[in-house]
Amino acid sequence: MYAPADGTDLWRLTLQHSPIGMALVGLDGQLLDVNRAFCDMLGHDPDTLTHRGFQELTHAEDLDADLELFGQAVAGEIDSYRLRKRYLHADGHVVWGDLSVALVRGPDGRPVHFISQILDITEQRRHEERLVEANALVEHERQTLEAIFDTVSVGLLLIGSDGRYERMNRRHREGMSAPFPDGHDGVAGQLGHVYFPDGKTLMSKEDMPSHRAVQGEEFDDYTYWVGDDPRTRLAYSTSARQVRGPAGERLGSALAYQEITDLMRAIQVQDEFVSSVSHELRTPLTSVLGYLELLCDHEGLPSEVTTQLRVVQRNALRLRTLLSDLLHVGQVGEDKLQLQCAPVDLAALVNEAVEATRPVAEKSGLTIEVETLDRPTAHVDAHRIRQVLDNLLSNAVKYGEAGGSVTVVLRDGAEAIELEVRDTGMGIAPEEVEHVFGRFFRGTEAQELHIPGTGLGLNIVGSIVAAHEGVVTVESEVGRGSTFRVALPRSCQAS
Repeated sequence: MYAPADGTDLWRLTLQHSPIGMALVGLDGQLLDVNRAFCDMLGHDPDTLTHRGFQELTHAEDLDADLELFGQAVAGEIDSYRLRKRYLHADGHVVWGDLSVALVRGPDGRPVHFISQILDITEQRRHEERLVEANALVEHERQTLEAIFDTVSVGLLLIGSDGRYERMNRRHREGMSAPFPDGHDGVAGQLGHVYFPDGKTLMSKEDMPSHRAVQGEEFDDYTYWVGDDPRTRLAYSTSARQVRGPAGERLGSALAYQEITDLMRAIQVQDEFVSSVSHELRTPLTSVLGYLELLCDHEGLPSEVTTQLRVVQRNALRLRTLLSDLLHVGQVGEDKLQLQCAPVDLAALVNEAVEATRPVAEKSGLTIEVETLDRPTAHVDAHRIRQVLDNLLSNAVKYGEAGGSVTVVLRDGAEAIELEVRDTGMGIAPEEVEHVFGRFFRGTEAQELHIPGTGLGLNIVGSIVAAHEGVVTVESEVGRGSTFRVALPRSCQAS
């Protein structure tokens, strides 16, 4: 039959079976009794521990603090204390403990011994140390990013999903005065002195880069002017990216603003120069060509002189073509490209361009074919679209190889009229494809092979197609050829 234990037995059972380390400690620091949890914590058996004082088990760097509190308790200054300290395990490693100590007094009030509870917090301490290290690393990264954020030469802006400005760097803050001299409300889409690249048309709210970014758009190299005074205004190129959370949710937008005033003014000067020179040279060249035509038709000249004049005439005609291209480029730069739109039989226009190119193609050993699957009529500028065809065909022949072919395809698509020019020529290097429609751009291989050209043809193609609100794209593979595709709306707006 079960016999109930007395108070002393209950205390010892509680001591021994407590999941927390416990010990009775004498006034001299000697361990009088220890429980199983404390023995397991330090890797010693009870006999070993009860022959030692807590001083021998405490890490040297924590002993002074423990002794000071212990002494205060013995002196009656305090009745209990709590301390985080390090213990030395039997195998030498450190055990962190959360120590709670209470002084036990006899009936006469004199100190008898201490009751100590020790909770093993080694894992907690390691976690805290790792957390401190992680926080230090995060803080270091934050300070590094902060330094970069405020020292880069690019203006940086962070906008929340609600359209409010959350943060901007010094560079962006300094640039806010030009477009917003009366201050900014910190909300995306605020209107100010912000102009399109033409420097004349003010942007609407929907066109503002901050508003576009808040609507979820991502873009690169969005250029515009800021400032009311044309003499002192600045030009910027802006890029935007969406900021997303771990689950892909949109948290806001990040924008980068790069000042490109010098570049934009240089382009303006270049366009003005090109346009001016083209105009100035066309008049005397027209006179030269007129007199050359008269001389070539003069019956009294020796044949060898006529032959030489024909060479001069061909080169003068080539120069006139070049000046026309330069004048076109100047008009595009000044936003003066004019369209004279009218109903046009595109199949007939394609055939005319192909027949004009065929002699040059055959002389180069190339075959040229037309696939007009439909016979669409479009309301476009026939002269300008012929320029597109002439430039695409000229390039296909120029960069083709003997035995190759050029194919022109015209079809009436579901949403637009599609024009395609395919060749089997040298192709375009992948890293150069995105630059082919740039002004004066010429491929590396074309330069190495000394193939003549100005690098204006495809730029003219791109500007004419854009003026028609169409799209031109290219696919190319080195050694296998290129395919240029033009998608034209069925009707353009005359300008």
